[in-house]
Amino acid sequence: MELVLASHNKGKLVEIRELVEGYDLDISSAADYDLSEPEETETTFEGNARIKAHYCAKQTGKLSISDDSGLEIAALDGAPGVYTADWAETENGRDFYMAMEKTRVALIGKTAPFLANFTSVLCLAWPDGRDMVFRGEVHGHLEFPPRGKMGFGYDPVFVPEGYTNTFAELPAEVKNKISHRARAFEALLAAKPFE
Repeated sequence: MELVLASHNKGKLVEIRELVEGYDLDISSAADYDLSEPEETETTFEGNARIKAHYCAKQTGKLSISDDSGLEIAALDGAPGVYTADWAETENGRDFYMAMEKTRVALIGKTAPFLANFTSVLCLAWPDGRDMVFRGEVHGHLEFPPRGKMGFGYDPVFVPEGYTNTFAELPAEVKNKISHRARAFEALLAAKPFE
């Protein structure tokens, strides 16, 4: 079965392929179909995940999956949240090192530890308009300066609960067992939508 990821993010594509390994799924992406990215106009992860998955399913005529995810920082009242990627936007694309520095500056004067959580909401959408939505979270704290070369996004500053390494320092096989996306996928696979 072909499953189209409603994203152009290569890091997400790699991670999702690893998470569904063992299932008879051929994972392609919106980039493979030369699809543009729809405007994310909702204020929740669930709303934006639905926009992306339904757009991709309608355009390709295939079962599609989207992930809307972000970093929520307690000391910043949950920011950046659904605007996580926006904090990294530049004229030349996304720069997450700039975004991590922006985050560090925003936390000046706040008291550590800087509690935070990553949230992932997956939406599985069919071309006929049906969908299923699944949420996963991982809690931890932020540490600066960034450490590690693995992962993507804000991974170099996020330390999950029970660990001393950042997501970017953890091997993929460890991160893929405890991440927000892994937890959302556990919920999705428990619903057995591919059987």
